[in-house]
Amino acid sequence: MRREYFDLHVSNTDWVAVDGQPAKPTLTIDFDGPSEVLEKRLAGADDGLVDADETDVNYRLHADDGDGVLSITNRITGDFVLELNADADGVLGFIRAARAYGEATDNEGRYRVIVRFEGRDVLTQDKTTFLVYNSEGNLVRQHSLIPGGVEL
Repeated sequence: MRREYFDLHVSNTDWVAVDGQPAKPTLTIDFDGPSEVLEKRLAGADDGLVDADETDVNYRLHADDGDGVLSITNRITGDFVLELNADADGVLGFIRAARAYGEATDNEGRYRVIVRFEGRDVLTQDKTTFLVYNSEGNLVRQHSLIPGGVEL
C-alpha cells in the first residue's frame, strides 16, 4: 500500500497549550486508494476489522529532516496495516497532548485513531500506547507514550 494514499489530520491537541478543557487527541487518517486494498489490510483475526488490542501505533523518525513515518502494525502478524509520512513536530505534539489527556482523565485510551474512506469512518480505536523510534530503530522512551506497568 502506498504512503501517498493517506492524509493525516490531528485534532484535540490545542487545549494543552492554553490549559483548556481536556479533549481526547485524535489521529484521523484519510485513505484515498482502492477499497479492496484497505479492506484486506484492516481485516482482523475473526473475519471482522482488526481490534484495537491487535494493533500498535508507531512513529519512526528520519535522521536527516523533520519528518518520519507513522505506522499502524498488526501485533499478531507483524504486518503493516498502513504507513504514511508525517511531520515529527506534529506527531510529537500529539503525543504530548495524549499524555496530558491521560493524566487529566480516567478515560479508557489516551487517544483515538480513526481511519476514514470516502468520508466514512471504517475503523475507530482508542489507544494507550504510541511508540517512537529513532532512525536506527531504537525506542525513544521520552517521546513514546507507554502506560504505567508496561515493560518493553
